[in-house]
Amino acid sequence: MIALAIVASALAMSAIVGVRYLLVSGVFAAATRARHPGLYDGLSPQIRREIGWSLASALIYGVPAGVLAWGWQEHGWTRIYRDVHAYPLWYLPLSVLLYLVAHDTWFYWTHRWMHLPRVFRIAHAVHHDSRPPTAWAAMAFHPIEAVTGAVIIPLLTLGIPIHIGALGLVLGIMTVMGVTNHMGWEIFPRFMWAGRLGGWVITASHHQRHHDLYRGNYGLYFRFWDRLCGTDKGVGDFARAHAQARRRRRRGDGAALLLVGGGRDD
Repeated sequence: MIALAIVASALAMSAIVGVRYLLVSGVFAAATRARHPGLYDGLSPQIRREIGWSLASALIYGVPAGVLAWGWQEHGWTRIYRDVHAYPLWYLPLSVLLYLVAHDTWFYWTHRWMHLPRVFRIAHAVHHDSRPPTAWAAMAFHPIEAVTGAVIIPLLTLGIPIHIGALGLVLGIMTVMGVTNHMGWEIFPRFMWAGRLGGWVITASHHQRHHDLYRGNYGLYFRFWDRLCGTDKGVGDFARAHAQARRRRRRGDGAALLLVGGGRDD
């Protein structure tokens, strides 16, 4: 009976992660079509692959989350709390920052590890098969990479107290940044990526350069570790990705004209 309850909790969490991914990626993919028409033209096979890998990753993400959700409800395993007054109110934003910094640290070092040649070939190459990445690529991971991403937030809940609403905010930031960092254009205002704040905060302009170079810019939210370790490669401008999209459109238009011409009876 207990095993069945744990499995049900894990499946429920997997469904939540999967639906969250489809909704958020779908919204930003629609925003991309509106803001940059044709940017994803010719990428339909890649997008289908991204969605398939991402839904498989959602299944993996749900396992540790579901197990700890059950343990929290039944046995109080985690440090998640519901009473907003259980800790001082100033601790609410601090707890969010603690989770983001810890997650960013974990991500930087595991991501850098996945760029070791052997590990890259086995696992991380799946994510870099998205050339250029799209709004659907945020969770397009090999199962090995998905496991490294799936365990960190559940592990943090075992040691760092956090209000359930603050945890929801952390997960929301994680999802939105994961999607917007891959969608091929910069949604945030210039001061967030080109100004003084941009020297420390990661947005799409920073992460796109990682996909262009296949090295450097390993962070998730902050540029601290990249700058400290000498792996910060600066920001890009998306000109290359947009030029590629224009070439795909021209090739597509040319193919369409050939088909029309080939069907004529002159």
